Parts: sequence; C-alpha cells; structure tokens
Amino acid sequence: MEKSKLTVVSSPHLHCGMDTPNIMLDVIIALMPAAAASVWLFGWRAAAVIAVSVGSCVAAEFLSRLVMKRPQTVGDLSAVVTGLLLAFNLPATIPLWQAALGGVAAIVVAKQMFGGLGHNFVNPALIGRIVIMASFPDEMNNWVLPFHGTGADAVSAATPLANMAAGDGAGYGLFEMFVGMRPGCLGETCVAALLLGGIYLVLRRVITPLIPLTYIGTVFVLTWILGGDPLYAILSGGLMLGAIFMATDYVTSPLNRGGQAVFAVGCGLITVLIRLYGSLPEGVSFAIVIMNILVPLIERATHPRPFGQPRRFGRKGGAQGEH
Repeated sequence: MEKSKLTVVSSPHLHCGMDTPNIMLDVIIALMPAAAASVWLFGWRAAAVIAVSVGSCVAAEFLSRLVMKRPQTVGDLSAVVTGLLLAFNLPATIPLWQAALGGVAAIVVAKQMFGGLGHNFVNPALIGRIVIMASFPDEMNNWVLPFHGTGADAVSAATPLANMAAGDGAGYGLFEMFVGMRPGCLGETCVAALLLGGIYLVLRRVITPLIPLTYIGTVFVLTWILGGDPLYAILSGGLMLGAIFMATDYVTSPLNRGGQAVFAVGCGLITVLIRLYGSLPEGVSFAIVIMNILVPLIERATHPRPFGQPRRFGRKGGAQGEH
C-alpha cells in the first residue's frame, strides 16, 4: 500500500482570502468618493492631475522593476494607490510634469530602491509630495476656489490653515469645509467624501479606527488646550486624508495596538506643533513621515510580552525578572 506524502509548508495554513491586490482594490474604491468630489469641485484639471499621477507611478514601477530585473508587481495595484494619494496631496493647478516627477520620486526613491512593497520605511506618496513641495514651493501653494476654474481666469485664495496662520481666522464656515467649498489639495477638501471612504475601509476590515481616531482626537485636544479652534483644526488641511488613508499604511505603521496608539499620538502632536509654531501652515505630511521613521523604535518599546516569558525588568531591577 502506497503511503501518502505529508506536505510541509510554512504558516499561514489557513488563508482568509484577502491578498495585496484585494486590499489595494478596497483602498482604491474608498478613495473614489474623494476623487469624484475633487473633479466636481475643480473640474477637468483635477482629473488630469489624478491621471498623470497614477500613470507616472504605474510606469515608474514597471520600468524600475524591469531595470532591476525583479518580478513585476504592477498587478498588485499598490502603485495605483500611491498615485491616487499623491494626486490628492497636490493642488489642481500643479503643472502636470511636476505631478509626474513626484510620482517617479514616490515609486523609485521611496519604494523600489528599498526593495519594493513591504520594504519601504516611509509612505511613498508623502515623499513624492515633499519632493515637489521642496522643489516647486510656488506651484504647491497656488490655491484656487472651487467652481472658479484653474486657468488664467481662476480665482486664487488662501487655504483655511493659511488664513489662521496669518491671524485672519479660517475664512470659511464649518459646513463649507465639511463639504469641500474651500481651497486646498485635491483630496483633502471634501471631508464628507473622506469619511465615507474611511467607513468603507473599516467595514471591510482593511483598517481599524484606532489610528485615525487617536490621530484626529490628539489634534482636537491639543489644539483646544493651546487655545486654537479644535473643530477648524480637524476639518481644515489634510488631517482627515492623512489620518484615514496614509497613517494607516500597513508597511509604515506599527503592528500592535499599543504601538499604533503611540504612533497616532505622535502624529497628532507633531502636526499641532508645526501648525501653531512652525513656518508652514500644515504639518500632516512631515508628522507622518517622522513617525514612520520612528516605527521600529515604537514597536520595540511596545511589543507585547509573549506568553510564558519573564518580564524584561523585574520588580527589583533584574534584567530578566524575578528568579
């Protein structure tokens, strides 16, 4: 009688059915309300910026993997997500070639040079935004009012955060900021659309609400303590976009719940400090990138003790706990 062979494989032995393309597809679906809102608010130029940003990210991923002689990963849709998030962090008036340059920087520099998806230590879309902002500050601060075009006849206006930094008040009502009737980056203006996408991701169990709620709550509380208007603080700028879609990135955020809470509080603290005391009116991008870099230290400090192992430090100061 022939004996059956025992197949030995590494874990996981049971698969939930979710893989990288499925997760990325859910994120893309969650981003669609904000994308539709940006086209509704800023017209065809918003659609062009999104298309160029996504196209440059996909092309950069394909060509970089080809040059590096690595297996193609375009099919996992992560480059599409990076392109969408980068476009959402740009104004509608940005020259298209600059959006494409940001896409190349996001994919090649922040992602593929570190080994690709799962190896990048900072959020690629934010690196692309920071590269554009540092290289072309005038273009990155050219804001226009919704429904007023993006060409020569467009009506320029300051963002709510810029107004508050100048001491002029936000200049827009809470409802106006909630539905996107204010200047800003493509994906940050309509808070209602971002919340809709965030709820979808939570219901699909792609993300948990811990990081977004802790991040937003920290900004709310600290702004109130320091004398600012907490409602304006959470409805203006890119806080909702960053808290829901970028701070929750699997690769660049902590895995355990304690680390996620520390990470989110750190993001909120840095965001408020930059907004209130820095030379820039917005601090979400820099806050998330700084905390991305600190994630290994956070995880080391908050890693749960495995069951059965002694405490690292005992009551009497011993290195391996009580004997």
